[in-house]
Amino acid sequence: MNRTDIRTALTDLLFTPGLDLDEAADRHFAPDYRQRTDGSWADRAEFLSHIAHLREVVTRGTVEVHDELADGNLYADRHTVDVTKTDGSTVRMEVYVFAEFAPDGRFCRLEETTLMLEGAEGDRNLGSAR
Repeated sequence: MNRTDIRTALTDLLFTPGLDLDEAADRHFAPDYRQRTDGSWADRAEFLSHIAHLREVVTRGTVEVHDELADGNLYADRHTVDVTKTDGSTVRMEVYVFAEFAPDGRFCRLEETTLMLEGAEGDRNLGSAR
């Protein structure tokens, strides 16, 4: 079974111009996917609304995974996301993830906490902005 991971999922969702959002999401997230970011839950539709918003405000970026662990259907990682926004400003966030895989290897649940390392105060909620 092939399983997804954060770097591949975020690269497809945010940093692959021309890749349809629904196609990218279907590669990495189960139909019943739900996510909690900094304490707020979102279902798959709300998550995709968030990603659609980010696609409008982010022009490019990278994901660097520092720590990653998969054990059975559980996944955890610590990664840093660097983005350049359409206005030229940059944001750097460190993210801590605990997730669960669906039987097909896609994420079905993900809980994350974000820590802004660099960026404007208004970008502090970039991890959940819609």
